[in-house]
Amino acid sequence: MSKDFSRIIKLLRKEKKLSQKQVSTDLNISQSLLSHYEKGIRECSLENLAKFAEYYGVSTDYLLGRTPERYNEIIDITDDVSKNKRDTVSTLINKRLIQNTQDVLYDYLMKIGSRKLSNYVSNYLMLATYNMLREIYSANEDNPQDMFAVHKDVYSGFSTAAMQVLSTRISCATDKLCASDFIKQSAQLEISPDILASEYPHTASSVFNLIQHAEVNMKFKK
Repeated sequence: MSKDFSRIIKLLRKEKKLSQKQVSTDLNISQSLLSHYEKGIRECSLENLAKFAEYYGVSTDYLLGRTPERYNEIIDITDDVSKNKRDTVSTLINKRLIQNTQDVLYDYLMKIGSRKLSNYVSNYLMLATYNMLREIYSANEDNPQDMFAVHKDVYSGFSTAAMQVLSTRISCATDKLCASDFIKQSAQLEISPDILASEYPHTASSVFNLIQHAEVNMKFKK
């Protein structure tokens, strides 16, 4: 980790007149860990580096002292944080991780140039979002259900089945064993961590962080 990191995060905190206690609470890390970061005693994890960048509304390159350009025009939750309670920071960060990663995903879909594949991916994501929206909407039994055409007792099964079909179609569309018009475009798309960081300097950290969160949720350990 760059030696500039500890100096920069301390400077940013003091600029905003925030205490270590408040920042550590907002970022869901211990105050002692934050103190160690600011003193240069501990190395910062990728996950926490992304948290600092999104919290202060700056790029990870700025935090590491690689550029004097401070602000990240895509990841900036500073205004949102000032208008919300501290316990919403994690939700705002997760929202940006998902939004930024989807931006990268759709950019790759446009490079592939297949309307069919794009529709498969879009329909899958819309169904996943529909499921979560409906769960929250239906938590209050008094909320009217006439907004939905599918009955609340069966929507989960239907949507899960539809998502499974779409997932299979997407897998087939990007698998060399399946004949498709756009497998060549998919196969020629070169992606690596270095390429991601180079092509998407403002959002690559979101992609890496989302991957890490997803695999933690899968309980996957290398």
